[in-house]
Amino acid sequence: MIESGKFITFEGGEGAGKSTVIQAVKADLEAKGFDVVVTREPGGTPIAEQIREVILDVENTAMAAKTEVLLYAAARAQHLAELVIPNLAAGKIVLCDRFVDSSLVYQAYARDLGFDAVYELNQYAIGACWPEATILLDVTPEVGLARVFANRDAGEINRLDQENVAFHQAVYEGYHDLAQRFADRFIIVDANQHLTTVITETIQAVSKVVENVE
Repeated sequence: MIESGKFITFEGGEGAGKSTVIQAVKADLEAKGFDVVVTREPGGTPIAEQIREVILDVENTAMAAKTEVLLYAAARAQHLAELVIPNLAAGKIVLCDRFVDSSLVYQAYARDLGFDAVYELNQYAIGACWPEATILLDVTPEVGLARVFANRDAGEINRLDQENVAFHQAVYEGYHDLAQRFADRFIIVDANQHLTTVITETIQAVSKVVENVE
């Protein structure tokens, strides 16, 4: 973990509400006087955003699983070097929509590439920059996918949204496995609840991390 700032990541299956919740957390922290940066993966910087377009393009159905995981790691390394690490060094709180855990569940579990291989690749990509805390917005595939297709326009549906239910179930189970493996940094919030409740519980959890409350 890079000293000075605080790096907090947000994870969850499709339709977990990460983007909305993160903006609410940002507003709460800024109201308390913190300097906050919100970013996302894959993306966050011009180069990483270009890689994101390739990964999520619905036309890229022939993309091999190994290609996918390597592209994610490449985008992640660029994102850290160009945005995350400099802001942490400046003492800011960085809130990131997805990080290493997404690669572990989507590629190691759902793509069946193996935990060790994906973990080691990403360890190389991120070095010492692990999150101080990871908020898992825990939503079942049924609830999450229903939200996705109800709330997004056709042009917003990406390649991963279109995967079958078995794929998203593997993601869901993978997150639960990671929450046990990395219990020291994972905080689970039930995202099947009403959005207002999810936001309240997440703000409370993040406040404890930022204020170092056990």
